[in-house]
Amino acid sequence: MPSLVQYIIKELRPFYEGFEAQSIAWWVAEEITGQTQTELILHGDCKITEKNPHLQEILARLRKKEPIQYIFGETQWRGLSLKVTRDTLIPRPETAELVDLIIAENHEPASIIDIGTGTGCIAIALKKERPCWSITAIDKSEGALQVAGQNAERHHVNILFQPCDILQNIPSNAGYLYDIVVSNPPYVRPSDETDTSAGTWEPKEAIFVPESDPLLFYRRIAELKIGRVLYFEINEKLSLPTADVLNQLGYQDIRLKSDSYGKERFITCRLVK
Repeated sequence: MPSLVQYIIKELRPFYEGFEAQSIAWWVAEEITGQTQTELILHGDCKITEKNPHLQEILARLRKKEPIQYIFGETQWRGLSLKVTRDTLIPRPETAELVDLIIAENHEPASIIDIGTGTGCIAIALKKERPCWSITAIDKSEGALQVAGQNAERHHVNILFQPCDILQNIPSNAGYLYDIVVSNPPYVRPSDETDTSAGTWEPKEAIFVPESDPLLFYRRIAELKIGRVLYFEINEKLSLPTADVLNQLGYQDIRLKSDSYGKERFITCRLVK
């Protein structure tokens, strides 16, 4: 292992667990040297030294537990390279499983609306897999929409991005019934949170919901009745209450789906008119 990587691991160990420190160290080394992990292994030490100002700046930010994705402004998710900023959440692996579920269950041409698009990851991944789908993506954050638009351009997909606060307004073409509504809305209650760093770096409004009304986004989206089929990422601790809300609003074929960790992370249902 190159001494540069060993040095970075040593500096990070008081702040990160072993495997995480090693993974971050390789990422940092690749970023600042412009070499791949394989090249670093083959070539051994490089000209970047421990005193390099850029390296020390990165390490200082990492010691504060700033996500490395924000430091470099990039993340890899479901095979996509995506821009991320403090206006957006960092896409999670379980959200990729939501995309996989939608792809597996839908094969015909369809119209989709992605509510709370953030980086645009869901919309972009769906469009890459199903180019014939017509996809609209909305978010209340202008900053997030700007990032999502740049990510769509990067991956050469045509998606209609619109500003919309779903709690205050309805999508501009809400009279239209989409084939699929997909959303990964805020669903973490303050009492759920055990990691005190969550929300420190990522936008709180995209993570947390009021303790008194944790299902408000699911209820609001379901009340609009703008989609034939709904796919949600959910709080696994509130899976049954979420299903009850959808049932009370007249949705049928309600199904809870577990993620790869066995947590009830997704729910899907059908609007019957």
